[in-house]
Amino acid sequence: MTMTRLFLIASFLFASVARAGEPDIASLYDLSTAGTSTAVKAGEKGKVVISIAAKGGAHVSGDAPLKIELSSKELKPEKEKLTLADSIGPKETDPHKLAPKFEVAFAAPKAGKASLEAKLTFFICTETACNRQQKTLQLPVEVN
Repeated sequence: MTMTRLFLIASFLFASVARAGEPDIASLYDLSTAGTSTAVKAGEKGKVVISIAAKGGAHVSGDAPLKIELSSKELKPEKEKLTLADSIGPKETDPHKLAPKFEVAFAAPKAGKASLEAKLTFFICTETACNRQQKTLQLPVEVN
């Protein structure tokens, strides 16, 4: 075996071992939709609630872009594009305590099964790195 080949194999093994010690990024935060309306009367308004809570020593980045895009064929959200500035969560000066929470009203014009899609982009940071997260949530709503 050539020296170059041995070096490449050793580098790969070292990188694999280094990554094995890092936690799965998805285990460092919880997404919650608690408080979201699941049933509303036709012609009335409901609300969607989304919160991001970091855990395990990680934090949601207040410096990197955070955005949420809401869309639906059946429902009409009052605001479709959200950023960190739209958060109703506690305003923190310590970036390690940031807990973004969003509430948006939506209109439910006609009866039937409906769904609201939320596309989230945010960054979860640890002491060693910040990792971009992209999640899509489907929130079913029964309109009576």
